[in-house]
Amino acid sequence: MRVLSCPEVETPPEFRDQVLRMQHQAWPGGRTSLTHDPVLRPVSMLLVDADVVVAALDVLAKEIVHAGQVYSAAGLSTVVTRQDIRGRGHGRVLVSAARDAIAERGFDIGLFTCDRPLQGFYESAGWRPLPGTVLVGGTVEAPFASDQPGFDKVTMADFFSEAAKRNQSAFHGARVGLYSGEIDKLW
Repeated sequence: MRVLSCPEVETPPEFRDQVLRMQHQAWPGGRTSLTHDPVLRPVSMLLVDADVVVAALDVLAKEIVHAGQVYSAAGLSTVVTRQDIRGRGHGRVLVSAARDAIAERGFDIGLFTCDRPLQGFYESAGWRPLPGTVLVGGTVEAPFASDQPGFDKVTMADFFSEAAKRNQSAFHGARVGLYSGEIDKLW
């Protein structure tokens, strides 16, 4: 197996079709095409076995301002594994590879939300929970917070740059303005 990483718009069509089928199984009625906001510089990462996509995710990125500091941030979105082979560690391999790629690309921080039952999965791939931390997506005018009614989200993170490591306590139990836009309201 190999990890393929490319800008979302450059994902080979035969792989994009497989990813969309996997996403429709996981989230019926979801995306029907490439839909991440190009401003977030989406990069697709695929775990491929021969010509079969086993797992897929997208990495989204932007600058954020938190506690008076500017950080380059990246986060995971649309993490999915083929339904018929879940539980074999393929998703963990890809999520771990994404964490490494975010660090290698020089981002200050990796930051995203997940459903609470998936916290252990992401921890097993190297991510750390930020208890009490809320990501606020959407826009400043129309915020979309991870603690809104009906959501049961956990914020996961890792700190890569020296500045982010020094200031990581500012992210604990905080409301972090992600403001990822109207298309990708929250990642």
